Amino acid sequence: MQPIIQRFQVPFQYPVHFTDGLFRPENPLLADVLRQDGNSVPRRIFFVIDSGVAAHHGQLEAEITSYAKTYASLIRLAAAPLVMPGGEACKNDPALVEQIQQAVNDYGIDRHSYIAAVGGGAFLDMAGFAAAVSHRGVRLIRIPTTVLAQNDSGVGVKNSVNAFHKKNFLGTFAPPFAVLNDFSFLTTLNDRDWRSGISEAIKVALIKDAAFFDRIRHDAPALAARDMPAMQYLIYRCAQMHLDHIAGGDPFEKGSSRPLDFGHWSAHKLEALTDYEIRHGEAVAIGMALDCVYANLAGMLGDNDLQIILDVLDALGFPLYTPALSDRTTSGELAIVQGLHEFREHLGGRLTIMLLEKIGKGVEVHQVNPQLVAEAIGVLEKHSLKVA
Repeated sequence: MQPIIQRFQVPFQYPVHFTDGLFRPENPLLADVLRQDGNSVPRRIFFVIDSGVAAHHGQLEAEITSYAKTYASLIRLAAAPLVMPGGEACKNDPALVEQIQQAVNDYGIDRHSYIAAVGGGAFLDMAGFAAAVSHRGVRLIRIPTTVLAQNDSGVGVKNSVNAFHKKNFLGTFAPPFAVLNDFSFLTTLNDRDWRSGISEAIKVALIKDAAFFDRIRHDAPALAARDMPAMQYLIYRCAQMHLDHIAGGDPFEKGSSRPLDFGHWSAHKLEALTDYEIRHGEAVAIGMALDCVYANLAGMLGDNDLQIILDVLDALGFPLYTPALSDRTTSGELAIVQGLHEFREHLGGRLTIMLLEKIGKGVEVHQVNPQLVAEAIGVLEKHSLKVA
């Protein structure tokens, strides 16, 4: 008998909104977004909140409850908001995923209900994973509260948790119902978290848009001084470029080409080597610097472009070296080089690393010379001593 070939297409669409004061009664954005689902009855929503956000916004739970009452014809809270630990550590604790799944079961949250996750990128990853595997997919509304989540991780289609000492080992591709970026959450970020997300904008600018990189370079003093209009532009443009890439042909990453992972092969390993003391965005900044120095040593990236890139990262306050870069295994191999093997495994195919040929133009390579990596680390160590 001939095989039966099944083929179908499923279109995906979701909005990414930008606002200020999402839960103010006079702000109808959340209610307007919910109207788009076509239901004629109040929507059941279960809020999960990053404990760090809750601590800095003490009235948040009360504001959510009050907002739901204001828009009672559209919103019905399934239960009181659940406050949970955030930060990268939350992706290492399976009990937190189980806690959300238990709530889905206990409160009768079905596939026509919503989980609304309020928090940073790691928290959204964890909560999104729990939503995606409950009932094979509960609708998810992401409300990112950090720069990195608003311009990168929170606007895409991926959800994940860590396992087996590997970052994002368990996960799903599950587009959210909507992403609601509320700039007011950024005002309470500490300087490290404010700065951290800027690295993802630098990343996408370096490989795709020299003009955007020039804008970041020009705005670096303002960004370092926490200028909100400069940050709002950076977040909007970065989110736009990430969304354009997702729509560009491989949204669920079936291939091995991952240009938006520029600087990430070492960043993911560096996070693990430091027990996640280094923020993801900080690790990405170091990873980009490492790859740019490597590309320069390999004769790909010119001296002038390399210096401009390092100067911008320095101006924004990113440390570009940590002793963990120089850690070695018992066999004498640089521990960071193991990140190459893990990255290849994560891709599920041929090793594909994005490097720079010039600012605004990335090129893919399929081999990395460990000795040249070691030399690049030495350059960054000397650079950090000069900056200090």
